[in-house]
Amino acid sequence: MHTDLSDLLQLLDLTELEPDLYQGEGRNIVGPRIFGGQVLGQALRAACHSVPGRTAHSLQSYFLRPGDAREAIIYRVERVRDGQTFSTRRVIAEQRGRPIFDLSASFTLPAEGPAHQCDAPVPEGPDGLLTEQELNRQYLEHEDISENFRNAMLRRKPLEMRPVVKRHPLRPEPAPPLRQVWMRAPETVPEDPILHQCILAYVSDHSLMGTAMLPHGLSFLTRDHQMASLDHALWFHRPVNINDWLFYQSDSPIATDGRGFNRGQIFNQRGELVASVAQEGLMRKM
Repeated sequence: MHTDLSDLLQLLDLTELEPDLYQGEGRNIVGPRIFGGQVLGQALRAACHSVPGRTAHSLQSYFLRPGDAREAIIYRVERVRDGQTFSTRRVIAEQRGRPIFDLSASFTLPAEGPAHQCDAPVPEGPDGLLTEQELNRQYLEHEDISENFRNAMLRRKPLEMRPVVKRHPLRPEPAPPLRQVWMRAPETVPEDPILHQCILAYVSDHSLMGTAMLPHGLSFLTRDHQMASLDHALWFHRPVNINDWLFYQSDSPIATDGRGFNRGQIFNQRGELVASVAQEGLMRKM
């Protein structure tokens, strides 16, 4: 199923069932299991409703069970703490009465203090780079695959993604564990800082687990390996503007014991570090 920007905004528009209890739509984005970024973005959105005037600065989450994309998701918000500067929320996502996802998020107010950051990468700019759909269309033009699979590989995405390095989706070759991609909203997103954070949370899960697969020539399409995200952490360092180009660089320093560890940095075009990401995923031979 195609999921464009308007679809994503609809997914993030949760239905309030009662105070601190929300329902989100399921959606077949990458297959019968719910895409991790979807439940991540929806859970953060549910938590945000209970902390008006504050924005998220960090979240830690665990994927507990595979979610069913055909069913709605219930989000239960627990108001753990409200301090003068920080608020903490816990969100449990459920399907069929069983938890599938657990999120803890911390929110804060703007503050002054010492500031520094690491050197920003100097990548090739987004101009002239092809989008993921354009690259896949080139690679799959002469591939003998089903029409359904072809359509799935060419589906619309809510954000425009332009990889710096071209990779064949069906013929992965061993490569250093480094991914670099430019991304932005293809249409203007309303100026709501919380909404921009939720969209970034959604897209932060895009291909992150795949970084650990690169040295081994693996992908999510490799049939004799089991791949799944186990957890996801995200830190917001600066205000997010998804309408402007963001550069997402991820690397994987280690894979061992059937798990791959991935970390990411998201910069704006001025070279400012906007957010940091970390994730461990299951990566084992079946």
